[in-house]
Amino acid sequence: MSTPSSPTRGRPARLSQARTIQTALDLLDESGLDALTMRRLADALGVQAGALYRYFATKQDLLTAMAERMVGGVADAAGPTGDGDWSERAARLARALRTALLAHRDGARVFAGTHSTGPNTLGFADSFVGVLREAGFGDGEAARALYSVANFTVGHTLEEQAALRPGDEGPTDAGFLHEAVVAGTYPHLAAALPVLTSTDFTAHFEFGLRLLLEGLRAVQR
Repeated sequence: MSTPSSPTRGRPARLSQARTIQTALDLLDESGLDALTMRRLADALGVQAGALYRYFATKQDLLTAMAERMVGGVADAAGPTGDGDWSERAARLARALRTALLAHRDGARVFAGTHSTGPNTLGFADSFVGVLREAGFGDGEAARALYSVANFTVGHTLEEQAALRPGDEGPTDAGFLHEAVVAGTYPHLAAALPVLTSTDFTAHFEFGLRLLLEGLRAVQR
């Protein structure tokens, strides 16, 4: 049985934009962003590298399309109007974005380097801004809140995936931090070391998200 990325019976593999994006995501999960090249993608698809430029003029265009595919369905996390307090609906959107990025190796790195204007990305943004506007926030406040929460979520996930990067050998970032704090004179860091070196990234994320949403609640008041 032939695989989707292999030519069938010696004939050139059928190329499509959707199949190219999916194969690129598969390679990303397998080897990470640094190993994803147009040539390697072409080999996996069974085509010449030049054939990829029919759909993507540059690798950056490909990454943007991958980012757009990653966040499919995230906009639905808010639920319909009235489905919970505005802060909980906003939190669900942020959590769904983080989950979508974590679903792919280096997902946050891919997403952070792109500025997609596709329906999935804009749908997420529209849902978030809509939740806040419906709660009485001004247009400017809702827009800046979107930037704040989205940037926090992507940045947090970027650091999370870097800390848990597969295949790394030797001491972790937390290990280096522990050694440096213990070896120095940093009494306050030493007291907080169990949390600072914790790999419970969900707890870290939820704390930061709560700070942002409580700040927004103060703005609303």
